[in-house]
Amino acid sequence: MNAGIDAHVHLWDRAVDPQDWIDAETMAPIARDFGPRDLSGMLASTGLGGAVVVQSSNSLDESIRLAGLESSAIAGLVAWVDLAAEVGPQLDKIRENAAVPVVGVRHLAHIDPDPEWMTREEISAGLAELERQGLCFDLVVREWQLPQATRLAARHGGLRFVLDHLGGPPGPGQDRSTWTSHLRELARRPNVVAKVSGLTSGLAPGSWRAADLAAPVATALESFGPERLLYGSDWPLAELGGGAAPWKSALEALLDGLSAAERARVFGGNAAGVYSLF
Repeated sequence: MNAGIDAHVHLWDRAVDPQDWIDAETMAPIARDFGPRDLSGMLASTGLGGAVVVQSSNSLDESIRLAGLESSAIAGLVAWVDLAAEVGPQLDKIRENAAVPVVGVRHLAHIDPDPEWMTREEISAGLAELERQGLCFDLVVREWQLPQATRLAARHGGLRFVLDHLGGPPGPGQDRSTWTSHLRELARRPNVVAKVSGLTSGLAPGSWRAADLAAPVATALESFGPERLLYGSDWPLAELGGGAAPWKSALEALLDGLSAAERARVFGGNAAGVYSLF
């Protein structure tokens, strides 16, 4: 795909895959279903050709349904499987009637009842299976979990890890020193890349400018370099912060100092390589 790739979007049909985390009052812009047609419209607004759909709940059934969506806008799926169980048969179920290639796996570690989920020995075999199959593992973590993610990446040096949302940096005006040190440590692992995504999803529309996000983006660029950063809209959650197009425009402005080739990597080339979207 040569028109650019959004490395992080979600789709959901709440009738079959309830999204209990969506509060209809405080999250009104996303308190509805989002399907492939909506995705195509969003991509048109940002000038990109395709997107990686990422699971929204720790549900095998959801992943099976997402894999079955037929749309030229969907380049790949980051699915969910129970890493403490046999991973191969679960992936086989997802792929059985799939129209979308499975390119990675994610677990919502940031809300898992076990705050030490990433340290569990029983997930090691599952992660090893992902490595054998050439899949990535997406890390969705809070700031305080970044050291766990670093240790996990060190234990599985042959597996590609993708950090979602830069690990949740504190918002504008907040102290980012702990996050900065943790992110830099994680970035020292050569098998880790990071999505510049989700930075506006927790901000009110119209309350932020590109300059408000300059510090975390600069830290990410310094830590990972343009060769290990992937643009992601975090749409539809981006609607909570004013939309995907304003976020993409802001990031383009913040990365203006990069060469055209480096920007092309961030806005699609790296995603294509990391997730094998060929």
